[in-house]
Amino acid sequence: MGLSPEEEHPVKAFGWAARDSSGHLSPFNFSRSYVVRFPDNILLHTAPPLLCAGITVYSPLKYFRLAESEKHVGIVGLGGLGHLAVKFAKVMGAKVTVISSSLSKKIDALERLGADSFLHSSDHDEMQVCAGYDVRYVVDVSVSHPITPLIDLLKSHGQLVLVGPDNSLELPTLPLTKGRKTVAGSAYGATYEIQEMIDFAAKHNINADVEVISVDYLNQATERLAKADVRYRFVVDVGNTLSSINSTFN
Repeated sequence: MGLSPEEEHPVKAFGWAARDSSGHLSPFNFSRSYVVRFPDNILLHTAPPLLCAGITVYSPLKYFRLAESEKHVGIVGLGGLGHLAVKFAKVMGAKVTVISSSLSKKIDALERLGADSFLHSSDHDEMQVCAGYDVRYVVDVSVSHPITPLIDLLKSHGQLVLVGPDNSLELPTLPLTKGRKTVAGSAYGATYEIQEMIDFAAKHNINADVEVISVDYLNQATERLAKADVRYRFVVDVGNTLSSINSTFN
């Protein structure tokens, strides 16, 4: 008897489809345009955030040429998107300032992620002192906060790129016109950019910081997310959870 598809190909890019009427698994048929390849040094449990948060920050850094050597970029928000933005921007050669309302993230930003400086956005005096001083580009990955202080941080001809959704955002024009500053937006990236980002991450050993959890921890994880108590993404280990459940009932 020949091998079943899952026995012949135990590891697939995207797995197998549901069993057909004969009881066998039918392989997915994918266009090359919609499949990405992960090099061996990308840890599989850190890969899912790269496909979402990773490309969301990598694409504007490359498209707007924000993080080229010697440029100074501010990353607003140090969470699932922000920590990857810091990693990418540093490897690209930029000077990086993390801008966060959470002072508790300062040590993580400077000592573990390698940011050059940290700016506490809840400290009005600190933001005023730094206004217009050195930051040329700001990537805003956070949501629901005043935008004027970020525009004021920019040097003349500076650029603010928004990647966090905020439908209630009010955009003042005077702070923009005073320094010929611009505001742009970015949401995701094309498949070729995703592959480029994955290859870049592999080349520079960039992995997302994740906490692997089981399915039965989802409720607790949701509660922790509401408190921003995660560094910096939860990844659900469905396979091992199901294996454990099956062994319990068999």
